[in-house]
Amino acid sequence: MRRIWLIFSQAVTVAVAMVFVVSTFKPGWLQQRPQAWWPSNTRAEGGTVPVQVADVNVPIQPLSAAARKASPAIVSVTASRSAKPGASANSQDPWFRFFGQRGKPQLMPQEETEPQVGLGSGVIVSPEGYLLTNNHVVEGADQIRVRLSDGREAKAKLVGTDPETDVAVLKIDLDRLPVVSLGQMDQLQVGDSVLAIGNPFNVGQTVTGGIISALGRSGLGLSTFENFIQTDAAINPGNSGGALIDVNGNLIGINTAIYSRSGGSLGIGFAIPIDLARQVMEGLVRDGQVTRGWIGVQPRDLDPEFAQSFKIPVEEGVLITGVLQDGPASKAGMKPGDVVVRIAGQPIRNTSQLLNAVAALKPLSDTVIGVQRGNQALDLTVHVAQRPKAQVQAPQAPGPMDEEDDAQ
Repeated sequence: MRRIWLIFSQAVTVAVAMVFVVSTFKPGWLQQRPQAWWPSNTRAEGGTVPVQVADVNVPIQPLSAAARKASPAIVSVTASRSAKPGASANSQDPWFRFFGQRGKPQLMPQEETEPQVGLGSGVIVSPEGYLLTNNHVVEGADQIRVRLSDGREAKAKLVGTDPETDVAVLKIDLDRLPVVSLGQMDQLQVGDSVLAIGNPFNVGQTVTGGIISALGRSGLGLSTFENFIQTDAAINPGNSGGALIDVNGNLIGINTAIYSRSGGSLGIGFAIPIDLARQVMEGLVRDGQVTRGWIGVQPRDLDPEFAQSFKIPVEEGVLITGVLQDGPASKAGMKPGDVVVRIAGQPIRNTSQLLNAVAALKPLSDTVIGVQRGNQALDLTVHVAQRPKAQVQAPQAPGPMDEEDDAQ
């Protein structure tokens, strides 16, 4: 017995000594490798369930790399307007302008007649010098100048504007221009990290961070076609027209407005999705205008009480409250009281979707629109016309508001 105890004690002593030596000189040998886990009822018969285990050795890309990649292509935009009677020199100063408004700002009372200067941001998206910014940044400007982050300045040419999306396209003639790469909207998810880059309050290029708070925001009254990215990244006056970028430094949106009662950031900002801005830019560069479809109806969201009262067997769709006489929809047989449920096979659930779907139709083409008329489901073939030029409207600040019909 004594001999067995002696052998056991010597073995334990040697094992402890070996562990001490290994932990001192080769600690990695003792680290436990991560194991995949799954409930027992998910195992495949005769084997294991294939799973993907995160590689703990892959470093997370820092946001500073995304900022370094995109920042050189973000510019400061200065728009000058001629002096007008009763206008104030501070009328376009960001301290005196509510950032969420489009069109003319509310002016501070002042008798002097002085030139107006507006400040904003822009994004270089092409080696040929094309820039994206907001229409409200350059609207009515007599002269536009752009300053790059490397200190270079240039006079910008206004290629075109689209008030219905609040997008404007500028062009500058400089060599070796930095260009931002465009991101993919279908890969964005709520909760993704983003950066906002611009020139708030004219203090210089500034980067702020946050997440995507929501996608597809509409009904804000900022523009006709709304499909905004909502973010809590700090956006302030002067950030208009600046960039919203993803963690890889790709452009995913053009910052355009905030929800605020004071003009400062409250954590609710809105950006125009890059796919919409790109579509507008291509139309402005190619044709000098954005061509959209039009069918001549007055739409509004389908009210559940209305659907119940008139025994309409659909819960989602857009109620047609008016049809333009001799317009495309009228000629196809559409009537007030019809509920649009599909356009070109695409389900329609609200007015915003209807506006965007009709606008995407090619003018002078035929499309099938599915409507519900009482208990009868109909497919109407509509010959699409070109949307008339937008009328200038008074500016509205973003926030709760009554829904308004829009001739589409």
